[in-house]
Amino acid sequence: MILKTYNQTLHGRQIDHIVQCIRHGGIIIYPTDTIYGMGTGLSNIRSLNRLAQIKYKRKDDLHYTLLCPDLSVLSRYARPISDPLFRFMKAHVPGPFTFILEANNEVPKLFQGKKKTIGIRIPDHPVVRQIVDALGEPLLNTSLDGDDHQAEYLTDPEYIHERFGKQVDLVIDGGIGNVQYSTILDCTRSEIEIIRQGIGIV
Repeated sequence: MILKTYNQTLHGRQIDHIVQCIRHGGIIIYPTDTIYGMGTGLSNIRSLNRLAQIKYKRKDDLHYTLLCPDLSVLSRYARPISDPLFRFMKAHVPGPFTFILEANNEVPKLFQGKKKTIGIRIPDHPVVRQIVDALGEPLLNTSLDGDDHQAEYLTDPEYIHERFGKQVDLVIDGGIGNVQYSTILDCTRSEIEIIRQGIGIV
């Protein structure tokens, strides 16, 4: 199913439908301020196998981030950070940045593994922010993959639905998306390191 938005805004019934889909373990595709994302609610850990199958990867090899409404989630999923790092992050959110942080003791329990780090992202897009706000928990997100010859499948929701519509429960049409990914910043050391240069400029 494809769900179209109006001026990049969801109305009440659409939000209710999306939230119910996610809470029943559904996997959705949605617009962000970078590439279109694919994911589910953080509490739907059982859906990780489905995500991995769609991405043709093993569950343990799946790279994902938590799409969050704001930085208040840090204390729930990450170890305490320094004041300078917090100020740096606050100055760059919402926006196209993924922050790699040291995970706290709750993260391995959530993902049933030995994960030492967690990716946190506060996207600057009204649709995905509406979803996260209404859901009441982060979205477990992974970006759509492709190469230069598959750009339309990464940016055009009609093509995205054509390619993934039978594998996911819902595709949200938020208009033509961006072709660039977020900038990934490793914040686990004393010096912030750029792991992937994306659309976000530090």
